[in-house]
Order: sequence, then structure tokens, then C-alpha cells
Amino acid sequence: MQGWCLQWFKEILLMSGSTLMASSSTNADRYEITCPTCDFTSSVPNGSHRTICPKCGGFYSREAAEKREPRRLPMRNEPKEKRSNGRRGLNSIANFFNNLTPNNSNKSKKKGLNNVVSTQSSESSSSSDISNTELPPINNKSRLTVQNARSGSTTPSYGLDSRASSRNTVISTSSKASKTSKGTSVSRQDIHLNISSKPKSSDNAGAGVSSTSQNQADRVIYPVRTKTSDQLREDVRSARETGNWKSVQEFYSTTFDSFLEINAAFKRDPNKDYKGTEDPGLKFDFINTVYDLILGLPPEIQKIVLKSIINSLLKDKKPHSKDDLRAYLVLLQNPQFGSSSTYVIFAHLLRQIAALTDHDHHYLVYWMRKLSGDRLQALLERLNSFISIRLFPPKPQDLPPMVKCSWWIPSGTKVMALLNAANNLCQPPLVSHMEFYNMALDNLDLMQEYLAWQDPNSSGGFSFCQYPFILSITAKRTILQRDSEQQMILMARRSLVAKVQRRQLPDVGMLFFNLTVRRENLVSDSLNEIAKKQHDLKKKLKVTFAGEPGLDMGGLTKEWFLLLIKKIFNENYGMFTYNKVAGCYWFSTMHREDYQEFNLVGVLMGLAVYNSINLDLRFPPCCYKKLLSPPVVPFNNPRAQVGVASLTLKDLKRVQPEVAKGLQDLLDYTGDVEEDFCMSFQMSQDHYGHTKTFDLKPDGANIPVTSENRKEYVDLYVDWVLNKSVYNQFKAFYHGFHMVCASNALIMLRPEEIEMLVCGNPKLDMKDLKKVTVYDGYHNLDPTIKYFWDVVLSLPIQLQKLFLLFTTGSDRIPIGGMAEMTFKISRTEDTDLLPMAHTCFNQLVLPAYKSKKQLRNKIILAIQNAEGFGLE
Repeated sequence: MQGWCLQWFKEILLMSGSTLMASSSTNADRYEITCPTCDFTSSVPNGSHRTICPKCGGFYSREAAEKREPRRLPMRNEPKEKRSNGRRGLNSIANFFNNLTPNNSNKSKKKGLNNVVSTQSSESSSSSDISNTELPPINNKSRLTVQNARSGSTTPSYGLDSRASSRNTVISTSSKASKTSKGTSVSRQDIHLNISSKPKSSDNAGAGVSSTSQNQADRVIYPVRTKTSDQLREDVRSARETGNWKSVQEFYSTTFDSFLEINAAFKRDPNKDYKGTEDPGLKFDFINTVYDLILGLPPEIQKIVLKSIINSLLKDKKPHSKDDLRAYLVLLQNPQFGSSSTYVIFAHLLRQIAALTDHDHHYLVYWMRKLSGDRLQALLERLNSFISIRLFPPKPQDLPPMVKCSWWIPSGTKVMALLNAANNLCQPPLVSHMEFYNMALDNLDLMQEYLAWQDPNSSGGFSFCQYPFILSITAKRTILQRDSEQQMILMARRSLVAKVQRRQLPDVGMLFFNLTVRRENLVSDSLNEIAKKQHDLKKKLKVTFAGEPGLDMGGLTKEWFLLLIKKIFNENYGMFTYNKVAGCYWFSTMHREDYQEFNLVGVLMGLAVYNSINLDLRFPPCCYKKLLSPPVVPFNNPRAQVGVASLTLKDLKRVQPEVAKGLQDLLDYTGDVEEDFCMSFQMSQDHYGHTKTFDLKPDGANIPVTSENRKEYVDLYVDWVLNKSVYNQFKAFYHGFHMVCASNALIMLRPEEIEMLVCGNPKLDMKDLKKVTVYDGYHNLDPTIKYFWDVVLSLPIQLQKLFLLFTTGSDRIPIGGMAEMTFKISRTEDTDLLPMAHTCFNQLVLPAYKSKKQLRNKIILAIQNAEGFGLE
């Protein structure tokens, strides 16, 4: 099936154009249609209503497709062939595919049950206004229009062939649909009709369909398909044995021929409307069976399925019913779209879904929650491949030119946005947020994407930064680092200009944020230096330890961070408490006169992110949620509430597991809560040996906790522990962090990603370090090197972290893993020396020890006594 679909599109449509052009010899017999996508103008005979451009495969607008010319009376002696030639135009792409089957040119066209008779009614053309929260629509020029704060909402202008019968076709009881494409009869026992009444006009708000469209057909008659998963599997098994695929082909060609047929096959009960958001009314097990079997079918049947899908998409109508949304959800799961040969069809499906109204998107998001995790993951892989191959096509000739289909990538990204919203609604999520990452986007000009997002008016309106879920943590780190570098350059330039304006001699030191601290007064010196040099925070950090000859090329900065964090997080210091069960620190609730030290911790974290240094900070996940609440500091409003997030009992479990367990037991208790617990809306806490009691709500001491209000009690308790009791401490911490990392790039980050940027990758694998190691004076087969790696790989995890700390200045690794590191081992001949490290350059100086035992003892001795800096 490689490339057959796109090639057939082009060949067939060009054949159609040449046939139609040859059918008439005078200009009076023809009219012209211009494609809105590629501006290609084609000449079409009167009576023909082309819907697809023969050059790029794009759909014409509804008005162009419907253009009709006055019927010309035939000449008296005109041949019959010429008289009928004008009716040979293309009504749908499926008509062309019918003529491609070998020896099928004289066979009659298939009459689908849903296309027999349509009711005569007027279609409503009004469309509702799009709210500001709607995903950006695509207009009729195939350009994306993105809503932003500077411009109002836009209404999508997008239509297809309106002459095609509507999807919910009303089938007349007198219709003669008992013939298949081969002329064989179908037994009446095999086809049944179910009648479902249309929703009443009073339900319009929930249905998403205007009263005009509901009046088009008071009754929808569904052809009931009784095929089950077991029957379909048996049919396929039998077909493989006998080689007769007739029944399987009829099932697949009929099922996907229209949206009505899709609902008839996959809707649990056609007599029900299923208008709610909780239940789409689909037989997901049957859908999975149909798609699990489809890739194992003969290529001819797979092509027929794609032809039927094309025919369904051509029958687009507005407004859309809930049945249409169900059909979109079914078609989106088709595994055939994993092949690049089907991308033209897949793109049009994605475009129609992306162009739906916000109301319809709301339903789709809630219905997508019903997908299983593995199905969602497979769908995300197909969408990411679609975007990647369109961006970086391995065979550009197999796809239309990028300029002709610029709407492909925005459409696919918007559909991924719906899936991301559905995944976030699930607790726990169906898949990890990392499944949405598209690693191919790491190769883009990310700063160009970032700047286009910052100023939508300067670009075409689309940027991947609008949809940050698709950007990997590596891409976001790159954006944040380059944004930081630009701010560093800007601050250094301002300092240089200020020096020149004051007629002072510039010096190199003014380009950096220089800290000079004493080891014995590390915290106080650091506080004083940061307070005096706040205007230099956004310059490159350089640290000097007083009385030591070290020159900071990165190693001293890492050591300063490490020692300062170690001192501040010591429980004796009183700023943080450590929970051994949870394995994390939390802010002390003790009242203080000054919270500047918490501000210092925030500045430290910000400087670490700003200078690309990983810290071993053991904060719970809710800390990073609070740090992004809001992600940008409110402008010119010092009283604005910051660092307050909506947290749950699940978040408390990561801070105080024992307390969270007690609260969960309270929620699960089946007895009389008021009588058995005798609790009120208060909580108690120990303060320096004294117990203090706090009301969780006004007059909480006089409000008993009952079975009815215990959920409120738990919510207030969680809010008090994680928000109110530490508000002043966290506010200072929040402002310290954002004082350094004030960047719009933070808006793109999730709390988990902030944690990874600060702390690095928690996975430590020394085998990966071995792969990136280079040698100076050694080679990888030297006995000393073999001894070295045998020893390092056999060390326990804590000693491996100490080794990493000794050689690189940090026991954390970059978020991209060891592969992003550089590590060098240099040789020295003096075996009496201990191993030495240049942490600025991730370099280990290793003496050529003669035995593995000697090497092991020397390395352990070195890494356990590695604090300080000295030069011989």
C-alpha cells in the first residue's frame, strides 16, 4: 500500500480533469473552479460538480462545489455521447476508486443502504459564535487563525460538498436497497431498521444542534447491524481458510460508507440518543476488534475501507449532531492512518475534527476519556508520526508540497490537544504526559517558535509553544536556557553601557554575578551578597570561596549550591522539616520575624535553573504546583495572592503520609462519625512543646464533624496544612524563585517538568557514563581502565552518587541522561597519589594503579573526603 493512496488521488483526479476537458469542444459548455488551497484553476463541463482539486487533492469550498450553470439544450444532430458527457463529473472520490478495480469498468455502482433516499428539507446554515476558549479554527484559505489576547475570536469558514446526502439520512421504507455492487440480493432477514426519534427542541442546548436542523428530519431510521466481535472473527478465519472474502468485504465497505452506517455498527443502542458527556454510547470492544483485524485483511479490502472513509468525509454538514461526533471518534482510531500513504485522508479527518465548535470539542474531550491506555498511546504515536513526517519527510515526493497543505500540522496538533485535555481529566491519567512528547520537534528552531508565540501577529499565527504538551522536556529546557542567555546578555550590555556613560573603565567582572563567601559563614554571606547584588541576579553566576585559590569555571558554583543546600535543609536550622516515610522536606510552620532565608532558597532554585545546575532538593510534587500558581508573578500588585494551589488528599500523602491515612480512614468510616470521633472543625499542632489549636472555618470549635460534612473537613484540613499554615514562608520562596526565573517560558512547563529542570534526571546508570567517556593517556583496553569500571559499576548506589559528586560537582545527571554529559579520564604515573578531579570540566585524573584492590581503596578514600578546593 506504499504511496498508493496519494498517487491514486493525483492520477484519478488528473484523469478526471482530462476526461472532462475532452468532453466538450466549446467554452460555452464549461465553467471554471479555482482551488482555495493552491489557486489552481480547472475547467469543468456544465452539470459536473467537482469537489476535489486535481492538483493538490484539497477540497473545494462548498460554494464552488455547488456552482451550477443553466442547462444547455442539445443540438438537433448532436451525438448522444456528447449530450451525456456533462454528467460524467466527479461527485465524490469514491466514484473514481470504483473504476480502478480490475475488470470492474462495466459493473454497476454500489448502492449503500444509507444513500437510497434522502428527505427533502432545508439545511440550516447558521453557526454559533466561537468562544475565546475554542481551539483555533481553519479558514477557507487553508491558513490557521489563532485566537490570542490581542485579537478577538474568529469564526471558522470551512465547508465541503453540501450536495452530498446528510449523514443521518432518513431512509424511506419503500427504498430498494437490496442490491450490492455485484448485483447480488441481500436477504431482508439480514437487514433490519431501527427508528429513533429526534430529540425535542427543548434539548437543543445539550444536543449542540440547532432547532432548524432538528426539524429537518423528525425521525432517523438506522440500519441495524447485528454483527458481533465473535462473528467477525469467525468470518475472517473462515475467509482465510476458503479464500472467499465476500462477506468480510461487504461488512467493512458498508460499515464505513457513511456516518450513519458507522453509528449503526458501533452504537450500543440506536434507539438512544446518548447526549451526555459521560457516555458516548459506543461499543468500544467491537471497535477494537474491527480495527485489530483490519491490518491483516487483503489490500483490496483495506483500500475499500479507505474509499468508504473518503466518501463519509465528503458528506460534511453543519451543525454537527452527536452521531457525527461519535463517527469522528471511531474514525480517529483507525490504525490504517499509521501509514504515510493514507496521510491525505488522515489530514482531512483531522481538519474536520479541529474545525468543530467548542461545544462539540467539549463532548469529544469527555468521550475520549473512555479510550483505553494502550489505544490512546497508539493513537498518539500515529499523530506524532503524522506531524514528524510532514515536518521532515523521508520521501518528499510522496506527500503534497508543504506550501499546499500548511494546515496539516496545526490540525494534527489541535486534535492532540483534545486528547491531552481528556488525559488530564482522568485520575490517574490514561498515559504519561511524556507520551505526548514529539522528539522530532527538538530539531526545530525552537527560539523562532518561542518568539512567534510571544508575538502571534509577526508570524502565521501557529506555534508549537501554543501547545506545550507536545514539546519534550529537552526542548523546553533549550527554550528556557536560551531565553536566560538572552536575558544575561541584555543585563551585561546594560552594565557596560552604564559604565561607559559614567566614564568608568569597563572590566570583565561586571559581566558576571560575582559572589564571594566564607565557608564558615556560608548562609549569612550568601544572603548578604544576594541582597546587595539583586540587580545582577540575571548575569552568569561565578563563586569565589574566600582564602582559596580556585578559579570558578563551573565547579565552584556547583559546590556552593551543594554546601548551601546541605546547611539550609538541616533540621537543626529550623527552616524545613523532614518526613522519613515520605522522604521529602516541607516548610516549617514556625512563626518567624523575617522570611528572607526562604527567599534565599527560592533564589537558589531559580539560579540553579537559570545557570543549568541540578540540585538535590527533595520537595514533594505539590511544591512545584504551588510554584506555578500563578506561573507569572502578577504585575505591579504586591498584595496579590501567590503560591496557593488547589490541592487534594493525594498531595498530602506525599508530605505527611500518616496524617493522610488518618483522614482517608475518616472518609471511609461506615459508622456514626459525630458520635465515634467527637471532632470539630479545628486542628492542633505542636509549637516548641506547646499545642496550638486553629479553626479550619469561622466558629469551627462549635461545628461538629459529621458523615455529611467530613469531606469538607478533609478539604479544609489539607488546605490549611499545604497552603495557609505556610503561606508567608512559601510566598517568600515563590518570589525568590521568580525573581531569577521571570520568564514566559515557565507557562509552558508542568510541575513535574519544573522538578526535573531543578533536580535533573533521577535515573543513575553508570554504564551510560562509560559509553560517553573519553581517555587521555589511556585506552579502553588498558588494565587500569578495566579495573576502574569493574570497581565503579560494583559500588552501591550511594557511593556511585558520591563518585559522580567527586568528579562532576553534582550527584545529579542532566534531564537528557548521561548521554548529554562529557567525561574524561586522564593518566598520571604517580600511584602514591589519590585520584583527583577537575569538576569544572568533568575530568578525573587517575593514577595507573597496578591492582584492582589498590584502585578500589584509593577511589573510595578520595570520594569520601572530597570537600574543598586546593592547588599544589
